[in-house]
Amino acid sequence: MMSNWKFFIARRIYRSREGEKEVSKPAVRIAMAGIAIGLAVMIVSVAVVIGFKHQVRDKVIGMGSDIVVSSIEGAQLYQMNPVVANDSLLSVIRNIPQVSHVQRYATKPGMIMTADNFQGMIVKGVAQEYDWTYLKAHLQEGEIPALTDSVASNRVLVSRSMADKLSLKVGDKLYTYYIEGNVRARRLTVSGIFQTNFSAFDDYFLITDMYMVRRLNGWEPDQVGGVEVAVSDYRFLDSVNDDIRGHIQEQTDRYGAIYCSRTSEELYPQIFAWLDLLDTNVWVILILMTGVAGFTMISGLLIIILERTQMIGVLKALGANNASIRQIFLSFSVFLIGRGMCWGNVIGLSCCLIQYFFEPIKLDPATYYVNAVPVELHLGWIVLLNVCTLLVSVGMLVGPSYLISHIHPAKSIRFE
Repeated sequence: MMSNWKFFIARRIYRSREGEKEVSKPAVRIAMAGIAIGLAVMIVSVAVVIGFKHQVRDKVIGMGSDIVVSSIEGAQLYQMNPVVANDSLLSVIRNIPQVSHVQRYATKPGMIMTADNFQGMIVKGVAQEYDWTYLKAHLQEGEIPALTDSVASNRVLVSRSMADKLSLKVGDKLYTYYIEGNVRARRLTVSGIFQTNFSAFDDYFLITDMYMVRRLNGWEPDQVGGVEVAVSDYRFLDSVNDDIRGHIQEQTDRYGAIYCSRTSEELYPQIFAWLDLLDTNVWVILILMTGVAGFTMISGLLIIILERTQMIGVLKALGANNASIRQIFLSFSVFLIGRGMCWGNVIGLSCCLIQYFFEPIKLDPATYYVNAVPVELHLGWIVLLNVCTLLVSVGMLVGPSYLISHIHPAKSIRFE
């Protein structure tokens, strides 16, 4: 019991309401408010940035893939040079650990013309193994067509933005034109309309069967524009890409095309560089909020020490040393910080949950790629923020607590 006397006194000071001077009440409240607001802002900031990065990344991968294997000459072009994607190549990629799905595709740039409008576009042809999960989640009207690489279906999926520009509805016919030496035309039927709110895809891409795209490009039956590879865990993206490169490094197909493997981050560097900038913004917010919370606690502690000057003198007169008295006031500060952190967690998590379920704060999808502020809560991040806030706040109070060593018992007991 005697070994915990410092903690006992700190708890009594925290719970005491008698003889409390008016100057300490607002100081304590401001200190706790600083901790609460700072922690709430940090929780919301981290949740929003993590949610935003994951949603944008999922959109890039959803309409593309984690890794693309294609010709080295046409890896960055929509008018692609073909590569051979036979069963042996697909089997090698499928057998690499962490590879969850493999699918072939081909693209062809062209133009859509209607009676009163026209639109540049890129038609993307997919085969029967195409994973429709992402597009099904974003399909607004119509249905997903049954597409293969052996028969032309003449059916196509268009985006909502393209349908609105060209006044297209499900079941409408549209004429597409492709220029390569001479003009070639194809009439397609709108099978469905999707909306991903990712303008890089919605403004340009149509989805149809690979057979039509392959014939438009004049390719052989075993040639494709590329192979899209999905990984089961995004953390292993680079290692999977290295494994693929190890299998196809400096290899050529039977037509002389050189294989090349690139990740989504290499194919869309401007998007992922923009997302990486968000991390810098979060660190700035975390540092500022931690500083604000720490300095409000410093001011509160100094006021409390001045208010308790007589008590400090009495404790010194009874034989307590400076270290013990500092520990009392630091323990008392931990109580205040803990209370402020509780309110900060309640406020921050409430804001995140309200936004997650009701989405009151909207965004312009043309600019931000999402129609509402995304939030994503992770227990690990929340615990880490709480622990770091507690440690940093208490650490910032150690220096000011040395003011206690300058208080002399004889003078402090008479202090008013």
